[in-house]
Amino acid sequence: MASGQAVDYRQDSGAWARRFNHALVSLARQVWTEQCSLDNALAQICEAAAATLDVARVNVWRLHARQGVLRCVHAYDRVTGVHNPPGYDEAFDADSEYGAQLDTARVIDAADVLRDATLSASNAVLGEYLTRHGVVSLLDAPIRSEGELLGVVCHEHVGKPRTWSTEDEAFAASIGDFVAMAYEIQRRRDAERRLRYLELHDAQTNLPNRDHLLEVAHSALRPAHGEEASVAAIHVQVEHDGASRQDALVAAAMALRGGLGNDATLARVRDDGFALVPRRPLRESEALDLAGRCVSLVEEAAGAGGTRAAAGIAFSRDLASPSADILLRNAELASQRARALGMLNRCEVFDAGRHGELVVRMRLERALRDAYEQGHLDLHYQPVVDLADGRIRGAEALLRWRDERGGWRPCSEFIDVAERSGLIVRLGRWVLLEACMAAAAWPGADLQVAVNVSARQFEQPGLVTSVAQALQVSGLAAVRLTLELTETVLLHDADVASETLARLRALGVRIALDDFGTGYSSLARLKRLPIDCLKIDRSFVAGLPDDRRDQAIVCAIVGIAREIGLDVVAEGVENQAQVTALLGCGLTRGQGYHFGAAMPDLILRGHLGG
Repeated sequence: MASGQAVDYRQDSGAWARRFNHALVSLARQVWTEQCSLDNALAQICEAAAATLDVARVNVWRLHARQGVLRCVHAYDRVTGVHNPPGYDEAFDADSEYGAQLDTARVIDAADVLRDATLSASNAVLGEYLTRHGVVSLLDAPIRSEGELLGVVCHEHVGKPRTWSTEDEAFAASIGDFVAMAYEIQRRRDAERRLRYLELHDAQTNLPNRDHLLEVAHSALRPAHGEEASVAAIHVQVEHDGASRQDALVAAAMALRGGLGNDATLARVRDDGFALVPRRPLRESEALDLAGRCVSLVEEAAGAGGTRAAAGIAFSRDLASPSADILLRNAELASQRARALGMLNRCEVFDAGRHGELVVRMRLERALRDAYEQGHLDLHYQPVVDLADGRIRGAEALLRWRDERGGWRPCSEFIDVAERSGLIVRLGRWVLLEACMAAAAWPGADLQVAVNVSARQFEQPGLVTSVAQALQVSGLAAVRLTLELTETVLLHDADVASETLARLRALGVRIALDDFGTGYSSLARLKRLPIDCLKIDRSFVAGLPDDRRDQAIVCAIVGIAREIGLDVVAEGVENQAQVTALLGCGLTRGQGYHFGAAMPDLILRGHLGG
């Protein structure tokens, strides 16, 4: 706008005020958007202010309070239309009369800078600046936020001195407010970014955290890349023996970050675990190499500090549907498997089939716990009979699970799950007490009850106490209780096993070695272990009487047992021909379907004549 036009237009102060208001409204629409950065906001504010006030230059100066300096952070030359021309970033001392006035004034207006007392009393640098740029009139608006002085917006007029109107001053003050608002928005954005950073990063290692990596993995999961390459996730689990565990984890984080560079996004996802998602799809061989490199980086960083690592790898090809959470969880499960198998310093790839079996097992374990708590477990008893006359001499207690249809599930379907989960310890105590209570009610003072003891139960320090309590509560004579153990239960530590067996026998109970002949059978073990009975596995009985080798093995076992004073019971007897063959070997007792399947206690009592 030409200066003559400006004078004509300014004759109507109401029209001029409306022009100012229109400019501010238009400016607000451009600047107050999420997409507008601080630099863009300052540029648009300076352009609008220069055009509306009809001045040659508009500059934004930021106060650095500690240094007492005002420094130009944005400059706009209306004549050339250039923002931030070379040399714009000037500075001068704010510790002056001009600087003091900024603290209190709404605006500082100078119609003639050469005659203005405030400016002439300021330092020589400011005066030199005004002269160099030909500034004759000045209208400055302090920038304040919550009472704090942030800086000043300078509207510089060249040519002839100019008297500023009330409307000019009000508009300039509003421009100062606009700049203050721009800084406040930037401060808020910085705070939000910092908060977002803290939400997505681990404070100790400064690495991204699991939430961050989930976002990265989610973005990476696209439609299938083909059979050979797939989005991969690698979980690195770290173990450290020393007291400086946290230091070791920080060292591991630094080593992984430095070694991986831009090849992958690395995050700390657990207190002792890191995970990464490579930036490109990988073949399995490539993922294994990368996982191996991660393990090496962790251990090399620790030196001789006792740090070990195990890595697990998962691929998107094993996902039923794209899921970043499941991909990372699969990688962690694979690393846990590597560690559980004693494969520290090695890697394991997630196997979808094995995981499916694990899910089924976990569901079965949960259902078994519910069944135990809801009273859906019971004991059935399979008779042990005298082979010569068929009389019942005792029975083996076998756990059964009543399903939702009212049928009974044999223990072979769930005992492995109970053993792996540790539930077998609780179940074992319950079975022991229930069996003793049932046997105490059987007619006849010599009827035996046999109870199986698992490996997990045998390892518990309270086993002997549990047996003693079951006998005391039930009132069953200790000599009527037989505890059956397999050979594998006794293999871990022969000395400890012998000591435990001796303490059990000291209670008066009998010890039977179950499934004899199928494990690591040893005559030396028979000599050392304090046992009372051998139970010949059904696999040797099944071939009788036709298999001469089975016949010879059974006869040999019976002969050795008789010589060292052990009783023998044959398992899996299914027909009379087998009974005859067993009698021929000198065997006197057996159990199996030929004599009856496992049955509830009340039915067994009927067979016993109770």
